[in-house]
Amino acid sequence: MRPRLLDLFAGAGGSAVGYNRAGFDVVGVDIAPQPHYPYEFHQGDALKYLLEHWREFDHYHASPPCQAFTNAQKIRGNDHPDYIEATRRAFDLIRRASPRRQSVIENVPGSPLELPVTLCGADFGLTTYRHRLFECSFDAKRPVPHEEHVAPLAKMGRPPKPGEFMHVVGHFSGVREARAAMGIDWMSRDELAGSIPPAYTTWIGRQLLAALEVAA
Repeated sequence: MRPRLLDLFAGAGGSAVGYNRAGFDVVGVDIAPQPHYPYEFHQGDALKYLLEHWREFDHYHASPPCQAFTNAQKIRGNDHPDYIEATRRAFDLIRRASPRRQSVIENVPGSPLELPVTLCGADFGLTTYRHRLFECSFDAKRPVPHEEHVAPLAKMGRPPKPGEFMHVVGHFSGVREARAAMGIDWMSRDELAGSIPPAYTTWIGRQLLAALEVAA
């Protein structure tokens, strides 16, 4: 039987598809409707759902809103809530009650994650760098040494030219190109801008399963 994973702050399912490919059955929760989420989905407060339903799942992933830590929002002086600490406390409580249950928190560079693994699109042959951090309750490593970025980024406002990597943020141009760059074929422009490539959580999910085998 495949382990069940609860995907919190789920968005349109970039993380979920990666975990599904790694070998998990995934259920998503988000405060906003997610009509393109590819698996079972519940609209509601993610942390409230976690505390009410944690016993129904084997493991957990959370991608709390990252606006509090992005450079663009800091430059503009915008204030956004930080859900990372509350998420971490909830996961810690669950692991004290059930140590075999494992968790992952994902966020952007600059966020206050503890001992995170940094993944990059170039690690997986994608044409976007899109660094993301993963705080894991188990031992997780990078797939390869982080190579120097040599491909130029396409300038904002136009699709990439051959040989360029794409920066999929904000009101970018080129949804078709962004889908190819991210390894995602079901999302809209706004959904792509807020997602991570499924390849990242396929890697993380496989390491989680390997860690469980070692601990068994």
